[in-house]
Amino acid sequence: MSNRLATATSPYLLQHADNPVDWWPWCAEALAEAKRRDVPVLLSIGYAACHWCHVMAHESFEHDETASLMNANFVNIKVDREERPDIDAVYMTATQAMTGHGGWPMTCFLTPDGEPFHCGTYYPPVPGHGMPSFTQLLTAVTQAWAERPDELKDGASKIVSHIAQQTAPLREHAVDEQTIRVAVSTLRHDMDPGHGGFGGAPKFPPSMVLEFLLRHYERTGSPEALSIVELTAEGMARGGIYDQLAGGFARYSVDAAWVVPHFEKMLYDNALLLRCYAHLARRTGSALAARVAGETADFLLRDLRTPEGGFAASLDADTDGVEGLTYVWTPQQLTEVFGAEEGQWAAELFQVTAEGTFEHGMSTLQLPRDPDDEARWARVRSALLAARAERPQPTRDDKVIAAWNGLAITALAEAGVALECPEWVEAAVAAANLLLDKHFIEGRLRRSSRGGVVGEAAGVLEDYACLADGLLALHQATGEPAWLAEAGALLDVALERFAAEAPGAFHDTADDAEALVHRPSDPTDNATPAGASALASALLTASALAGHEQASRYRSACEQAVRRAGALAAQAPRFAGNWLTVAEALLAGPVQVAVVGQDAAARAELLVEAARQVHGGGVVLGGPPEAKGVPLLADRPLVDDAPAAYVCRGYVCERPVTTVDDLALVLAAD
Repeated sequence: MSNRLATATSPYLLQHADNPVDWWPWCAEALAEAKRRDVPVLLSIGYAACHWCHVMAHESFEHDETASLMNANFVNIKVDREERPDIDAVYMTATQAMTGHGGWPMTCFLTPDGEPFHCGTYYPPVPGHGMPSFTQLLTAVTQAWAERPDELKDGASKIVSHIAQQTAPLREHAVDEQTIRVAVSTLRHDMDPGHGGFGGAPKFPPSMVLEFLLRHYERTGSPEALSIVELTAEGMARGGIYDQLAGGFARYSVDAAWVVPHFEKMLYDNALLLRCYAHLARRTGSALAARVAGETADFLLRDLRTPEGGFAASLDADTDGVEGLTYVWTPQQLTEVFGAEEGQWAAELFQVTAEGTFEHGMSTLQLPRDPDDEARWARVRSALLAARAERPQPTRDDKVIAAWNGLAITALAEAGVALECPEWVEAAVAAANLLLDKHFIEGRLRRSSRGGVVGEAAGVLEDYACLADGLLALHQATGEPAWLAEAGALLDVALERFAAEAPGAFHDTADDAEALVHRPSDPTDNATPAGASALASALLTASALAGHEQASRYRSACEQAVRRAGALAAQAPRFAGNWLTVAEALLAGPVQVAVVGQDAAARAELLVEAARQVHGGGVVLGGPPEAKGVPLLADRPLVDDAPAAYVCRGYVCERPVTTVDDLALVLAAD
């Protein structure tokens, strides 16, 4: 049995390289082998930080008898969903269609042509809770394939046809003031009034929805929009979903009150939340939001940054096979660190109880109030961090994913400017350089790399869009024209290669990508922005920064894309947060602020004021007059030899101003 996963760039695949299962990576040769043997494909999809993926691996894939059953009757393919989101999207849609739900690990049985005929998620080693054991399922599928293969193949073809019908482009629908008002009203109705967030357990950080509501508040002054943001942001920041010692957010909370997280920490969550908290701090002056933004940025730079300058995908949910082992505490453990008096103070502060808030009498750390004694708090936090560092630590999936790094670049660049932390901008520059140097091959983007070695998987739409958005943020943060040019190149490829036949609709894979049984095209914003909504965001920003001809083309493409997602925004705003964020920027103009001055020091005060005041989605850029390759500064001279700020909204411009007070007045005007 050959070990075909040993040379993978995916840490998740490498985790399975020594299984007794005869795994194949996803490839044409694997499907050809299934045809040659006339057996089904068993497709297993997961990711490195997934707790239940580890559980199923230990229970089944490391078990010799189970592996023998798999090897004898199937061609077994293992896929990292983060490395191949296109494959994951196709078979997740099938799983949801067959079962009504989805998740990881995902277990799909396919014909040798790749068409799914039975899908599910986790299967236990013994039957229970209405589920068959994994070996029972394997036996049943093997028997069905032997006795009625034509029936299974016919059913699989019908499933593929159903998927194609269900994923057709949405009808066009304007995202206007009325749509926005309805979305805000729906979100207010769905909000948990006690803890913030939306719905019940499990509860996920609604970062894009919060960004939309914050932009809506900026544009309209809506107190209800701001109240939803503030309640949710505080609930998350004070709950166990947030790492009260080292910063950074876990993937989601298993309860409605943000107390017990699913402990994996994902790059995309923390990038999106860093951006949101930084914008909240910029807009409201919230000390809590500023602290959380700073600690989250520190987490990215300390725990997820790779030696090459990129950002790793995640930290594992498990430590030594135990979920949350690194992070949870008992009162006795706190006493062992501090002694009785200080240990009791820490237990009360962090809500660590004898009964426990997690499992086996353990508690997550919450911070329902800011300590009155800041010096004491700093000592306690430092001591707990030191004690925690002595524990086993979760493993890190250190592959660098283009889209998620794009989100991190955007967040660090914007937060670095808004909160005046230039080291964050420098980190964003390093990550962008890595992606352009390693992932951009012959004019096309690759999805991932590890250790500076780029993988084979082609970039999908979100990779092009999120990286373009990040480069546009760097163009504003640094004034360097090269970032604008590189972003434009990515956007041009995206518009050419990913556009669908319906105007404004986009596929998630390029027109020359590997052909799967269905070409995925998911418009919904879920854990990350939809590829199409991320593209719309980048197109709108580019339209405010590029030269006239490109600007018109980019804006038109953005407006078409938003109209195509209008029905989703109107009917399910929780799954259209990024679309609504883009729509808010469209309604606001977006605002453009160009600050001209002969040197950075002369421009500084005006730039800081603009960065503090400009509406979300607006652009702020400074540089010398007529800076080469910077269209926003063209034809904008100094005023009486003094630095000047030019403010435009959409296609209407104000007179230039030369003082901070006058700039504040112009930006505050409707």
